[in-house]
Amino acid sequence: MSKVQVLQRPPRKAQILGPVETLSYFDVRALPISRDLTAMQAWNIVMSRPLPGLALAFKIRDAVSSLFGVKKIGGFARSSGKEPVVGEKLDFFLIEGVSQDALILTERDRHLDVMTSITTTDGFLAITSSVVTHNLFGKLYMIPVGIAHKVIVTLMLARVSIALNTPSETLPSR
Repeated sequence: MSKVQVLQRPPRKAQILGPVETLSYFDVRALPISRDLTAMQAWNIVMSRPLPGLALAFKIRDAVSSLFGVKKIGGFARSSGKEPVVGEKLDFFLIEGVSQDALILTERDRHLDVMTSITTTDGFLAITSSVVTHNLFGKLYMIPVGIAHKVIVTLMLARVSIALNTPSETLPSR
């Protein structure tokens, strides 16, 4: 199984919300891959293997955050198999960019802006996350979420590694 790596800068094709030094949160987790994989296939592999407890974590997040006027996001759904289109939603994210090797997703509200880039370039599957907070609630929200996010992304990439190294595994389309 390949080891998940922490990168200090965004990979080629990844997008972030601004210069790293201006971000409230920045994280890049990368998994070395030895087979062709599109960004959408990577998303579908991650979504086909939901982490235990993630649905409960989103329910708790929604319950607590809604007390502060934050819209509920509900978590992730199983992939619809539908072709991603810029301007449409993929779960709670807005698709801002899509190509064979990059999927750029955002969620923006009055408290913070989030951008997640999933890239499959240069022999790595990388998940790059950047956040800009707009107020005290956004800053406080990111304290536990920032910690949890690193663990969740690492576990998701580790599960992708297992899937890619399973001989009988077939990749989802696209």
